[in-house]
Amino acid sequence: MEPLSLAAIASVTGGALTDVPDPDTLVTEPLAFDSRTAKSGSLFLALAGDRTDGHTFAADAVRAGATAVLATRPVGVPAVVVGDVLTAAARIAEHLICFCLPDTTVVAITGSAGKTSTKDLVAQVLSGLGPTVATEQSFNNEIGLPVTVSRATAGTRHLVLEMGARHLGDIQALTTVAPPEISVVTNVGTAHLGEFGSQDAIAQAKGEIVEALPRHGLAVLNADDPLVRAMATRTSARVVLFGESETATIRATDIVLDPDGRPRYTLITPAGTAPVRLRLAGSVQVPNSLAAAAVGVETGLDADDVAELLSAAAPVSRWRMETTVRPDGVTIVNDAYNANPDSMRSSLQTLAAMGRAADRRTVAVLGQMNELGPDSRAAHESIGRTAASLGVDQLVVIGGDEARWMQEAAKAAGLGAVHFPDQDTALDLLRQTLLPGDVVLVKASRDVQLQHLAEALHTITP
Repeated sequence: MEPLSLAAIASVTGGALTDVPDPDTLVTEPLAFDSRTAKSGSLFLALAGDRTDGHTFAADAVRAGATAVLATRPVGVPAVVVGDVLTAAARIAEHLICFCLPDTTVVAITGSAGKTSTKDLVAQVLSGLGPTVATEQSFNNEIGLPVTVSRATAGTRHLVLEMGARHLGDIQALTTVAPPEISVVTNVGTAHLGEFGSQDAIAQAKGEIVEALPRHGLAVLNADDPLVRAMATRTSARVVLFGESETATIRATDIVLDPDGRPRYTLITPAGTAPVRLRLAGSVQVPNSLAAAAVGVETGLDADDVAELLSAAAPVSRWRMETTVRPDGVTIVNDAYNANPDSMRSSLQTLAAMGRAADRRTVAVLGQMNELGPDSRAAHESIGRTAASLGVDQLVVIGGDEARWMQEAAKAAGLGAVHFPDQDTALDLLRQTLLPGDVVLVKASRDVQLQHLAEALHTITP
């Protein structure tokens, strides 16, 4: 973080200093919203949540080295007292971007699916041009964005920010704090459909990231998604399209998946053509990587450089098509971070392709998809039918009614499917029935926490 004195932070946030011996004391490290990650020179955000109140941990954060606490009341240790901690954190981030990071280009990324993987790929491509800071994991909301901005310094060339939305106006608020010069939209799917009510409403919300661009900015849009492509009309900035469509400026041809589900393709750009061999599993990584390629080309890299950087890009964020192989040859694809109908179908397609590539048995272990509203039953039944149509060999579903809907639809379509109410009983079955060479996909919405089952599967029992 670019150093700011406590006096300056109080001025930026409209706050008051309490228990501060020296107002000129500097905050030199990023903002921290977890007292366990606070360190010497950081500013601890005392956020009040449904379960815990950060004010309770203010003294712990200072003992860990935090310079001070951003709080709504005096806490007995050095603090900047403000009316609202989140609003104050946003003001700090906005100040940093406007006054401390004049040479840093902000790249903003959103989409219904794939935005975290795309963010990771964009950051690794842009690292070829200089120091790059990106959102960690998927800290893509009003808490995570100021923290990410605070990790940048004057030497940061690119600041890559993932932006999520659950309501209209969420992305607009984030782009007010961190105005982008480059905006990327991966797709418009059905994630949070229950919150928004329709895909058109989701598109309206995601398109706020494009509307935030200045006239000299750049919109990087998915040519293969009509709702995303239509966002070109919502900006006066230059538009570059990526995808498999022949109308895309940055596109992929000759796409194949290797036996481990990793895509290979020919990258076609105005700057030349080059082969790409990704280290990330899943066909969905093709459009994700094309978005990153578009950003790379438009910021000065040639096709060979982009292809080399993409081919070297490693998985960064956990539980997203995270592929490991047990000593007995069982491949576990841990895609349990989150799920919606679009990402579920994509992951099942990759599972089926991995099975076909090496004539291996495929097992899908699925949990429910949340926030689908009145479409939930139809969506879960559709996933059951999709698993059957793709030729998945075994479907194991875990959870309540939503999981049972998947099982019943799959069985009706001719697929062997079993239902378990909890992870432990499903794990017992899997440990008894998995065979060397099997490929196992584990996927569900975040709240289901199926990553625990995926990690438990790495232990082979006699």
